[in-house]
Amino acid sequence: MEILIVGAGLGGLAAAAVLQQRGHRVRVFEQAGHLGEVGAGIQVSANAMKVLDVAGVRPALEKVAVRPQAFEFRRFDSGELLHRLPLGDAHERAHGAPYFQLHRADLHAALQQVVLSHDTTGVMLDARAIGITERVDGVQVFFDGGRVAEADLVVGADGIRSLVRRHVIGDDEPQFTGQVAWRCTVPTERIPPELRTDTVSTIWCGPRNHAVTYYLRGGTLVNFVGCVERPTEEESWTARRPWAELDADYAGWHPMVRAVVDHVDRDQCFRWALNNREVSPVWSRGAVTLLGDAVHATLPYMAQGAAMAIEDAAVLSRCLDGVEPDGIADAFRRFEATRKERTSRVQATSRANTWLKQKTDGDWVYGYDAWTVPLAA
Repeated sequence: MEILIVGAGLGGLAAAAVLQQRGHRVRVFEQAGHLGEVGAGIQVSANAMKVLDVAGVRPALEKVAVRPQAFEFRRFDSGELLHRLPLGDAHERAHGAPYFQLHRADLHAALQQVVLSHDTTGVMLDARAIGITERVDGVQVFFDGGRVAEADLVVGADGIRSLVRRHVIGDDEPQFTGQVAWRCTVPTERIPPELRTDTVSTIWCGPRNHAVTYYLRGGTLVNFVGCVERPTEEESWTARRPWAELDADYAGWHPMVRAVVDHVDRDQCFRWALNNREVSPVWSRGAVTLLGDAVHATLPYMAQGAAMAIEDAAVLSRCLDGVEPDGIADAFRRFEATRKERTSRVQATSRANTWLKQKTDGDWVYGYDAWTVPLAA
C-alpha cells in the first residue's frame, strides 16, 4: 500500500523502516528543513532494540553505543548508593537484546539511512502538514505552501502537538505538568578523572528534583538530564536557557553532578516543558492512525517514551500485513487494541515517577517483544 507518515522523528522513521521491509511504499513528511535530533542522549532498552534489530540499524548503533553495567540510584548530595539494578550482560540474557545508551542524533541518523536506502525519495523536508481530508479512495494531506500528497493511509508520528491527532480526536491540548527537563552533553575529557562515574546510568535523587548522568558515543560524552519544578515553560525542544539557572537548580549537589554543570558549554544548556496527556479515547479515524507521542505522550521517568513509539511501529506493521485498502480500519482497530493497555500502563507508571526506585520486576517492560506479542482479534 501507499503509506504517508507525518513526522520524521524516531517513531516515524522506525515505522517507515519496518513498513518498507514489509513491502509498502512509504513516504515520510517532515516540517523541519533538515533531519536531525537535539544534542541529547537516549536510553534504548531490550524491548526497543528488538525492533531496531529487525529494522537493520544494530551495526551502525554498535559503533557508537555505550552498554551501561547498571542503574545506580544515589543521594543527590552525599552520593550514597540507594539502589542498584544490573544491566549489561544480565539485561541481555534476561530480555533477549542489549541495553544501549545512544546520542539521539546517532539513532536518528541510523534510521534515516535505512529508510533512504530503500527509497531515496522516502523523506520529504520543509513539509508542514496543515490539513487532512479522507475520501473513498484514500487520504489527502495538505501542506503549507500548497503541496498535496495522497496515500491509502496516513500515520501521525508528529509528536505531542500533533496535527494528525487533531484530525483523529479533535482539539484537545496537552497539559503542562509544572516540571521541566534540562538536557546537555559535556565532553568526558573535561571532567576530572576522580569525578567520573563508572559505566553506569546514575540517577541522582534530590528533594523535588532529580538528575541522570550517563555516557554516550563510546564514553566520549557525558549526558545530563535534570528534571525540576517550574511554574511555566516554553515548548521548544531547542530552547536554550541561561547557564546560571542550571547552576542554581543544582547548587549543593554531589561533586560528580557539579562537574557536569561546571564544564558544560554555557550556551548549550537546553530546557523544555514536560507535558502530559490523558489516555486517548481513540487512536484512529478511518484510514488515519497515530503512534508515539501523538497518541500516548509519556513523561521521561522510565526512559520509555521513544521505546513505546518504536514498539508501535513494529505492531502497526504486523497489523497491516496482507491488508487491502478496505481492511485498513479493522487493522487500525487491532493495532490500538494490541497496544493500548501497555502504553497506558507505561504512561501511568512514568507519571507516578517511582520506576525502579525500589526493587522492581522490570520484565513486563524490558521483556516485551513487539514481533511476537499476540495481536488482538
